[in-house]
Amino acid sequence: MTVDDTGSGTGAHPGPDADPDRTARSASDAPGDRAEPRGRGDAQGDDPVENPLALRLEGLILGAERRYTPFQAARSAGVSMELASRFWRAMGFADIGQAKALTEADVLALRRLAGLVEAGLLSEAMAVQVARSTGQTTARLAEWQIDSFLEGLTEPPEPGMTRTEVTYPLVELLLPELEEFIVYVWRRQLAAATGRVVQTADDEEMVDRRLAVGFADLVGFTRLTRRMEEEELGELVEAFETTAADLVAAHGGRLIKTLGDEVLYAADDAGIAAEIALRLIETMENDETMPELRVGIAFGTVTTRMGDVFGTTVNLASRLTSIAPKDTVLVDSAFAEEVIRTGDAPASETEAAEAAAAAEKEGEEPPSYRFGLQPMWQRPVRGLGVVEPWMLSRRAGASR
Repeated sequence: MTVDDTGSGTGAHPGPDADPDRTARSASDAPGDRAEPRGRGDAQGDDPVENPLALRLEGLILGAERRYTPFQAARSAGVSMELASRFWRAMGFADIGQAKALTEADVLALRRLAGLVEAGLLSEAMAVQVARSTGQTTARLAEWQIDSFLEGLTEPPEPGMTRTEVTYPLVELLLPELEEFIVYVWRRQLAAATGRVVQTADDEEMVDRRLAVGFADLVGFTRLTRRMEEEELGELVEAFETTAADLVAAHGGRLIKTLGDEVLYAADDAGIAAEIALRLIETMENDETMPELRVGIAFGTVTTRMGDVFGTTVNLASRLTSIAPKDTVLVDSAFAEEVIRTGDAPASETEAAEAAAAAEKEGEEPPSYRFGLQPMWQRPVRGLGVVEPWMLSRRAGASR
């Protein structure tokens, strides 16, 4: 593919007027002919020589050599430099001036996004949002894999070997397997999310849905950060996040995000959210290494964007968590009404006793409730006015 480098870029991507000599070099270089591979740097060609192993790893992972400047890549993809810059920044990639650092894969990614817009399948704003959500999610995944996964596996197996000598062959072996696994998990998650959406009662609820939203927060975490070593603190946070993620997934909820000492989850069903909350507290109570936990749950309309949740319901759940006593679950009145409506909890213990007595008199099985609700004092909550929290508990004899 022959591409000239005439024209002007936008934003942080300078055009040929910034450095005519460099532009001429870029147009004439063939892939693989560079004596000095370039990375990030200024537009004047003063980039430092990059680590040869880093370049080999990049080529292995990307499956292609550096060939294009950003302007050349945009032109080859048939998109404007302005739109290309928006896509790249949305994906989380830094501006690189006009360094020759892009590959055929970058061109193909631009073509695909632009093609979705041209076909009318996505608006330009939605395409940028797709790029941003994908970039943010995969950036975190990549960082985790390097920090927590590859570092442990690349310990030199023999004395005298360096980590760099082990990294390349290890990545070469792992890359195709990890790629297949990531695609599999993504397809599974996409199928589950699509299934939830198409079961929604009406079109409006596809965007603004009624969900139960819960926050689980470690009590006294700030004090712990002052007493514990960094490695110990990291292990505690990882154990908490792992336990929370496993319990949320096992009981049919969705982990929205983790914030170190706090996790945010959601569920379509209030009973599922309640079960997750109580399981979290029960699990933490049985682990002497973990601090106490408190949970707040609210039920109502929630706006979902890029895998996150927003709105008054989310804010209320967060506020309830902040006022919950340790090892307890506080819920809002809408959540209490929902678990009463579904038969998961009685409206009151008096009603439960009366129903049990009536059933016994008739020789019938008494109603079975999983949860109990205790009304708490009304109180003002910052930014949300006066709320009436309820304390949620597991009823004696309820199955776990």
